[in-house]
Amino acid sequence: MSSGARKLAALVLLIAAIALGGAYLWARLHRGGPGDAFIGGNGRIEATEFDIASKLGGRVRDIEVEEGDVVAAGQVLAHMQVQTLEAQRDEARARQVQAGVGVGSAEAQVKVRENERDAAIALVAQRESEVDAARRRLRRSETLVREGAASAQEVDDDRARVLGAQAALAATRAQVQAAKAGVLAARAEVDAARSMVSAADATVARIEADLDDNVLVAPRDGRVQYRIAQPGEVLGPGGKVLSLVDLSDVYMTFFVPEVVAGRLAQGAEVHIVLDAAPEYVFPARVSFVASTAQFTPKTVETASERQKLMFRVKARIDRDLLRKHLAHVKTGLPGVAWVKLDPAADWPDGLALKVP
Repeated sequence: MSSGARKLAALVLLIAAIALGGAYLWARLHRGGPGDAFIGGNGRIEATEFDIASKLGGRVRDIEVEEGDVVAAGQVLAHMQVQTLEAQRDEARARQVQAGVGVGSAEAQVKVRENERDAAIALVAQRESEVDAARRRLRRSETLVREGAASAQEVDDDRARVLGAQAALAATRAQVQAAKAGVLAARAEVDAARSMVSAADATVARIEADLDDNVLVAPRDGRVQYRIAQPGEVLGPGGKVLSLVDLSDVYMTFFVPEVVAGRLAQGAEVHIVLDAAPEYVFPARVSFVASTAQFTPKTVETASERQKLMFRVKARIDRDLLRKHLAHVKTGLPGVAWVKLDPAADWPDGLALKVP
C-alpha cells in the first residue's frame, strides 16, 4: 500500500472513531432517558477554588491543616514567622511613648510662654504709669522754672526721665510681642508633637495589621485541596500556602445545543445524577448560560452547522443541601445534569429529587 493510501485509510478510521464516540455519548445521555421534554448533559462536580497566600514575604512557621480537612470561616490555617515585625512593633511603641512625652513637654512650654506674655503685659502697664508720672513731674518742673523756683537742670533731668520711661515702655511692648510670638511657636510645637504621636500610632497600627496578616485564616468555609508550601519555606509577597475549594459554591458544568441554550434561563431547575451515587437525584439551578458557543467552527455558514454549536451551562447545587453534607461534598465526580425543556412536563420517577 502506498504512503498516500495509508494516510487516507488512517483518516477514514479517525473519522469513524469520532463518529462512534459521538454516537456512544449520545446514547449514554439518552439511554433510558425521560423523553423529549428533557435533555441531559455530561459534566463533573466542580467548586470555586481560592488560594491562601501570605501578604508579606517571609518564612512559613507552621501549617495547622492537612489536605482534605474541612475548615470554617475565620479558622486559623497557618502562621508566618514574625520576629522582625514584633521587633519593629516594639520600636514603634517606644517612639509612641516618646512622642507622648514630647506632647507633654510642648504643652508645658506653652504655659511658660503664656506666663512670660502675661508678665510682659503687666510690665507694660507699669511702664505706662512711669511715663505718666515722669510727664507730670516734667510739667511741674517747667512751671517752677518759669516762677524761678527751680533750676533749668531739674527740668533737663525730668525731661530725660520722660524719655527714659518712654524707651522702657517701648522695650516692654516689644517684649509683649515677642512673648506672644513665643506662645504661638510653643503651640505650633504642641501641634507638631501631636502629629508625631499620630504618626507613631499609625506606625504601630500598620505593624499590628501586618502581624495580623501573618496569621492566615480561612475567609470562608471550604476544604483544603493542596498544601502548596511547607513549614520552613521562604515565600515572597503573595506567596501561596494553601489551595482551598469553597464547598458552598459547588456546581456542574455541562453543554447543550444552541436550540436548548436559547430556551434556558438563569434559575431554571436542574436535576443532577452522579455516577458514584445513581440512587440520588440532587437539586440545582442554572446559574450561567454562555453567551458564545463552545467548540465553534471558524466559519459557520449553513443552518445545519449552526445546530452543532454547543453552549456551556453551569448548574449550581442548592446551598442549604451543601451545608448539611459538607463533609461528603467531593469535586471531580462525573454525572449527568438534566434540564426540563417543557415547563408543563412532570419529572419522571427516575429523575425525581432524592437526597441523602
